Amino acid sequence: MNILVCIKQVPDTSEIKIDPVTNTLIRAGVPSIVNPFDTYALEMAVQLKERYGGTVTVVTMGPPQARDALKHCLSVGADRAVLMTDRAVGGSDTLATSYILACVARTLGPFDIIFCGKQAIDGDTGQVGPEMAEHLGIAQITYSAGVDCQDGQVQVRREVDDGWEIIGADMPVVITVNKTQTEPRMATLMSKMAANRAVIQELHCADVVGMDMERVGLAGSPTKVKRTFTPERSKHGVKLEGMQAPDAARELVRLLGEKRLIS
Repeated sequence: MNILVCIKQVPDTSEIKIDPVTNTLIRAGVPSIVNPFDTYALEMAVQLKERYGGTVTVVTMGPPQARDALKHCLSVGADRAVLMTDRAVGGSDTLATSYILACVARTLGPFDIIFCGKQAIDGDTGQVGPEMAEHLGIAQITYSAGVDCQDGQVQVRREVDDGWEIIGADMPVVITVNKTQTEPRMATLMSKMAANRAVIQELHCADVVGMDMERVGLAGSPTKVKRTFTPERSKHGVKLEGMQAPDAARELVRLLGEKRLIS
């Protein structure tokens, strides 16, 4: 089984900085981690490899510092790591990013399963995985909490609002992963040392088959961030102080009635 896991190195949420000119994240010099949902996707992929055999390739798009995220992935079970890095892809929105990753998947593949975290904590859009499936013209299953394979199909346990559902799909398929009952494994000292020695393949736009340069980067992104700001918090609460409980209850009912929240 040939499995691809798309991961993202995201800035520590307490250290996020915004470029005031482009309104995009400044990643240089900011402490970074592997997107938490992607670690669950990787764990799911490694468990499938351990059950059925095969290889797990992990890929990310980002600056050279994203190698650290790939090394972590190698230390917890990935077999191969690929960094897609090129100044031309900087500032890509989700549509451009998913297009680039789909082109990378075609270049490195074919793959039976492509795993993504359900969303990245820096953008929270949850769009890249499903968009990749559309670019590749293959099935997609979102919010997976468990997966198994049988006779060329995947059986996915999917979280929905009112419980769970089991969905089957033919491979190849894109699966986005929610948190699972199994926590991602920890790296050992030996696996960290092996990951530090591993060769990480580097791709640039010229290395990717069939990439249309008009569809990448800021120029190829149909969405633009006009402004970023912290929402103002306003407090409109009323404190009922210095009143006995029955009087406070009557006053509360009166106030709610004035706002037509109760009849």
